[in-house]
Amino acid sequence: MSIPVIHLSRFLNGTPSERQAIARETDRVCRDIGFLSVVGHGVPDAVTSSIYDRAKAFFRLPAAEKQRLAQPGPDIVLGYIGFAKGALATTRGEATPPDLKESFNIGPETDARGLPRGPANLWPEEPGFRAAWLAYYTEMDRLSRDMMHLFAAALCLGADHFDRSYARHPSVLSAIYYPDQPEPPAAGQLRAGAHTDFGTMTILRPDDAPGGLQVMTKEGEWIPARATPNSFIINIGDMMARWTNDRWVSTLHRVVNPPRDMARGTERLSIGFFHQPDDDAIVECLPSCRGANGGSSYPPVRVGHYMSERFISQVVPDPAKA
Repeated sequence: MSIPVIHLSRFLNGTPSERQAIARETDRVCRDIGFLSVVGHGVPDAVTSSIYDRAKAFFRLPAAEKQRLAQPGPDIVLGYIGFAKGALATTRGEATPPDLKESFNIGPETDARGLPRGPANLWPEEPGFRAAWLAYYTEMDRLSRDMMHLFAAALCLGADHFDRSYARHPSVLSAIYYPDQPEPPAAGQLRAGAHTDFGTMTILRPDDAPGGLQVMTKEGEWIPARATPNSFIINIGDMMARWTNDRWVSTLHRVVNPPRDMARGTERLSIGFFHQPDDDAIVECLPSCRGANGGSSYPPVRVGHYMSERFISQVVPDPAKA
């Protein structure tokens, strides 16, 4: 499946009729599959290639060196999360072996007033690493605001409707690394098990190595998801599904293993920006998305509590601490 293409620049800079057309198409795609391939995003190639190169070099370091930057706790998604330390399918109640991936993650460095935020990010000592990641975070912060304005238009809301929910957002920028698989995976073990994302949306820049993203269609079929060159894949998350009362789909997706005859030379790196509202924001059904009887499928939820529960639910227990 080629993911439907949305030309963001035509929404941001187009005529009123062009903006309306892009908003209608966004609503249709979010109802149907919940995955967009966004072009005209304005993110410089140099910013993307800089974080990509530094992230791949980090993951090739010895395990002990990476472990010095280990995340502080299971609900603090910062720093290095080691190989096979989580199983995303468990968030849906499915028991699977650990996912064959590792990650490095940062959050915002400062708040809206420019003051330091806690907990603090953990940084490797490599020159230029921190600057490259913060430059990319800044671009994703800007792109996510543009997308939320598009989403508001697609839902026939005021352009700034969602802004108040993101004044202090703790969105996470993550580099997710899937190494070669010289040994066969265990039965039922994937690079990333079937799951939905927890926040508002995910902005993903994947590479094209074998063993990639698959999306479940409404018919229950797993299909590979491919984006157009120089685009970002954006998918709807649980928070937006709750806001829209499932008018928009938080779609089940997974990352599959490469074919066994391509076990080597198939390392894969994806850069994901996991966008979420403020921790103290309350997400509840939009009035325009309520059912015929005025009801909603979801009760109101405080974002920080929901996100913390979801993050912890995927953690694989450490036998040494049992």
